[in-house]
Amino acid sequence: MADQRVAIVTGAARGIGAATAKRLAADGFAVGVLDLDEASCADTVKAIEADGGKALAVSVNVGDAALVEAAVERVANELGRPVVLVNNAGITRDNMLFKMSEDDWDAVMTVHLRGAFLMTRATQKYMTQAGFGRVVNLSSVSALGNRGQANYATAKAGLQGFTKTVAIELGKFGVTCNAIAPGFIETEMTAATAARLGISMEDFKAAAASTIPVARVGQPEDIAHTVSFLVSEGAGFVSGQVIYVAGGPKD
Repeated sequence: MADQRVAIVTGAARGIGAATAKRLAADGFAVGVLDLDEASCADTVKAIEADGGKALAVSVNVGDAALVEAAVERVANELGRPVVLVNNAGITRDNMLFKMSEDDWDAVMTVHLRGAFLMTRATQKYMTQAGFGRVVNLSSVSALGNRGQANYATAKAGLQGFTKTVAIELGKFGVTCNAIAPGFIETEMTAATAARLGISMEDFKAAAASTIPVARVGQPEDIAHTVSFLVSEGAGFVSGQVIYVAGGPKD
């Protein structure tokens, strides 16, 4: 439809990003499905199209300004001007501080912080021109501090400050900016953590669930549902917030 709104989700090949892209498509958005490897986005795009939605796979390194501009321009040209951005792309390079390399630090900062900055800068012009926009940044409960994740925790905390500042700067243009801080979500990333720790995924999940008030671990769809609310028309008075989606309260 001519007035179909367009959303961009980064890191959308799998996990939370894929679930979010599918949910936004179900909500009626045309979705730019962005990830490092365009081919890896095929499953997400096929799932969206199979349900009657519209999606476009685009390769992007979110840490590269020129590639970000090109990717956003391609979405604008082929799908339409994006007014929703979900900054989900992320990596981990976990290690204790005394063993963490500069490359481990820089890689995580580049994807999470520089990536969110570049993607938001590239898309905000379409939002402000439309008088409507939604930016959702994926933070984490690790922002509160997490052993072995000095880089990741710092990046995720930084995204919260970025979120609040974007909300202040762009609010008068009809643009909101919020962050979601997931707790334990069952994804390939958490499976990799279990493997690194040398325990089975089932044991890892059981241990996590025992500490969560709702007595289960999260699923990517739990985060996608929260994104769906935050980008909706009805969430226009919610901005600059960090919502912990973790099965219980976080300080």
